[in-house]
Amino acid sequence: MALRETANAHVDAPADRVFGIVTDIGRLPEWNAGIVEVADAPPQLKPGSEWKVRVRALGQTWVSKSTVTDLDPTVHRFAYRSQSDDGNPSYADWEWTVAPDGSSCVVTVTADLNPRTFWRKHLLIKIRRSGLRKEMAASLTALGGLAQT
Repeated sequence: MALRETANAHVDAPADRVFGIVTDIGRLPEWNAGIVEVADAPPQLKPGSEWKVRVRALGQTWVSKSTVTDLDPTVHRFAYRSQSDDGNPSYADWEWTVAPDGSSCVVTVTADLNPRTFWRKHLLIKIRRSGLRKEMAASLTALGGLAQT
């Protein structure tokens, strides 16, 4: 039972620059307000690479672990699976695409949310989805501003 959320934005910066920021794990807190800190980052990003971040949402923080499932710089596609680092089987599959549009680009982020436990399926997902929509839009705005500097 995956629930999909998608957001996109036009960014007035070259696709290569924007994709470089999206895939620079150490810079995530610069443009994603939901990420408090990067706790662990891989030396090189490639399929199978893992990293951990401290996430803030719903008035709490927790560690989230992500694993790269696809990374294709030639088409500016980056995909990964994230889930809390506490053994909960729920997860989200994220995909970022950066499509060139002349000297600028269009960035699209998609999250397929997969709640697997009772409380996440029936309560938390309903609360989290509206906040996630706002966070995705805010992240795209911040990413655009960062890419223009």
